[in-house]
Order: sequence, then C-alpha cells, then structure tokens
Amino acid sequence: MPMMKRLSIALAAALLAGLAQADTLIHAGRLIDVEQGKVLEQMSIVIKDGRISEVKAGYLDPKGYAPYHDLRTQTVMPGLIDMHVHVSHEGSGAGGYAERFYLNPADYALRATQYLTRTLNAGFTTVRDLGAGEGLAISLRDAVRKGWIKGPRIFAAGKGIGTTGGHADPTNGLNMELMHDHGPEGGVINSAADARKAVRQRYKEGADLIKITGTGGVLSLAKNGQNPQFMEDEVEAIVKTARDYGFAVAVHAHGRDGIMRAVKAGVDSIEHGTYMDDEIMREMKARGTWFVPTISAGKFVAEKAKIDGYFPEVVRPKAAAIGPLIQATAGRAYKAGVKIAFGTDAGVGPHGTNGLEFVYMVEAGMPPMEAIRAATINAAQLLRQSDQLGTITPGKLADIVAVNGDPLRDISLMTKVGFVMKDGVAVKP
Repeated sequence: MPMMKRLSIALAAALLAGLAQADTLIHAGRLIDVEQGKVLEQMSIVIKDGRISEVKAGYLDPKGYAPYHDLRTQTVMPGLIDMHVHVSHEGSGAGGYAERFYLNPADYALRATQYLTRTLNAGFTTVRDLGAGEGLAISLRDAVRKGWIKGPRIFAAGKGIGTTGGHADPTNGLNMELMHDHGPEGGVINSAADARKAVRQRYKEGADLIKITGTGGVLSLAKNGQNPQFMEDEVEAIVKTARDYGFAVAVHAHGRDGIMRAVKAGVDSIEHGTYMDDEIMREMKARGTWFVPTISAGKFVAEKAKIDGYFPEVVRPKAAAIGPLIQATAGRAYKAGVKIAFGTDAGVGPHGTNGLEFVYMVEAGMPPMEAIRAATINAAQLLRQSDQLGTITPGKLADIVAVNGDPLRDISLMTKVGFVMKDGVAVKP
C-alpha cells in the first residue's frame, strides 16, 4: 500500500476516534435553574462521560462536539423524578384483581417494559417504586441498570409492609382457603419484632428503601380506607430498624391518626396524606417530613368510581370519598410550608401520563416553578441523591429534558416533553 494512502487511512481513523470521544453539547434557549428558582437565557451545557461537565452562558461553537443538540427554541430543565410509582402494574379496573391468578412474575415484568418506556419518554428519568411483590421492581431496576431494557433509573422499596388485613396484605378479599398469613417475609407484620424482621428481609432482598401502609387504602379489598393500621411501637420499630440499615421510610397514609403516628415516629415521607389537618402539617414542618401528594391517583380513582362495575363494590365508595380530597390537601400543605416532592402513584392510572401531576399541583395553588422544583431538586433531596440528580450542575448525571415553549407560563407543556436525555444519551427523539 502506498505511503500516502496509509497515512490517509491513519488520519481518518484518528479523526473518527477523536469524534467518538468528543463531548456532547446542548444549546439551551432557556434553562430553568431550579436551585435559584429562575430562568437563564442562551446557555451551553457540555456533557462528558454521562455527566455534566460545564454550564456556561452564551452559545459555545458546536464545532468539535458530537453529538450536538440544538435546543435554542426550547426550555431545558433537569430530568424529572417521580417519587411514587408502581412500575409492575397498571390499573385496569375490577378485572385487574384476578390477574394474579393467571399471570406469572415473568408476565408482569415483560409487560412492565412498555410502562418504563412510556415513563422515560414522558421525561421522567428517575422513579421511586413504592411496592411490588415477587421482587419485580428490584429485578426491573437491575435490568435497567444493566442496559437490558430501556427505562428510567429505579429506586425500589420491594414488597410494601402492612399488617394482617391491612392495605398491603395480599390476601385481602380472597376465599378462606387462599386467605393466609404471609408473615414478615411476605410483608405482613403484627408486632414490633415482626416489624424489625420485615425491614431486615427487605434489606436481604436488595431494596433501596422501606414502604409501609400506615392506614387503610383505596384499592385494597377491605372496607376502611383511612383507619390507622400500625400501633405506635410497630411503626417506631420500623423506623429505628430502617435507620440502622440506611433506609428511608415512605408511608402510605390517608387517615389522620395513622399519619400522625408515622410523623411522630420519624418517617421520611407521607404519601397521599388525604385527611391531614393543620396540626399534622405543623408537626411535619417542624420535623422536616416530606409530603408526596399523588393528586393524579386521586383524580383517576374519583373519575372511575362514577363508572358502574369499574371497581369492586368494596372499593368504589372509598375511591369516591378519598379521591377528590387529595388535591385540596396538597394546596393547604403547600401554603402551610410543608416540604413537597412530586409523585403520581402511576400504576393506579396509566404510566406515561405522569406530567399531568404538574397541572394538578398548579391548580392546587403551587406556582409552576415550585411544581417543577418538586420533581427535580426536592425529589432528589428526598431520594438522598442530591449529589447525583435534581439540578443541571457540573459533576451530576446528565439527565436533561426540554419542552417547546415556556412551562412557567403554560404548565400543561410538562405533559409534552419533546427531548429526553438520561446519563448523557438522548433517548427522545
């Protein structure tokens, strides 16, 4: 081979290698700085090895960057975080209650891959799964991490912990032959000793946090949707044991007494919080307890409760009573100064519609900037991932989304995310 030809090939290979190693550049017409609560105009974001390398004012020359994403007509913000989802399921009315008798764990997992894709395409690059049996959410979490499937990064609670007959008891409503005690291993506890064992079992299974059902719930096949379901010593045992194992504790709770018991025990977050009153809000504010409202789930079940036969008859009155109240509670909590993180309870309603929660939060009285902060910097703090997620800051993971237009003027744009980047790789479009 002639010398010049060999040199040309070598030069081309070197150029291609350099291109493959080039940093990624984003030009952002508007960048929401969720730390300062303000919008920056005409910004450049440089990404290297999946992390944000630089954030600079003005538009850097795109020459030498690959890939280059021109978002000069869009509003850019950190990847969104949903702090309350159930990735392995999706609400399908009364018929869904029978699925466990004919679907295998593998069926649920395979079906969940489409839920994860929808969620990621909606701009949610991180989710916190608050309850799935059979290790499903943990396996899905690991599959996403390994690149086997496409989806948001998942922080999984594993099997939720409840009491006999409580909201997380999987045999509620079954016939006597099938109704049995799952025990702490299966997430059903009846003493402080059981509580400690259940937390340790979640640790053994590889969970990222603990989820308990502090009161009755809407969709379980039990009559009461708001009664307290843990004694004080039980929830205190869960919190103390969780602290030893480095777990945060999230608490499903609708009724007042169950919420107060959980808050006084020192839990990290109250989910739903339907009947919380001013005294509870003062206690939460004093203790720094987070509130994850899940207005979307309330809206969904309230609407479906109007449809004859959609829910089992034991569920329908709970959905009709509890569902419509959550949005007003969220508004009062915001005005009272309670810390709020974004969560939808996706899985109760359709995955991929998570962005509707922004609309509902603003309707409840939260300014658009505060709703976006709830799904970014606030959620990252509750998730204990502030060093990795929640802001567009050098050193953090390059999770970035964008919408056309100004979501601070029209919050419904958050339901139309057009650009999604996770770990420095654009996944949409």
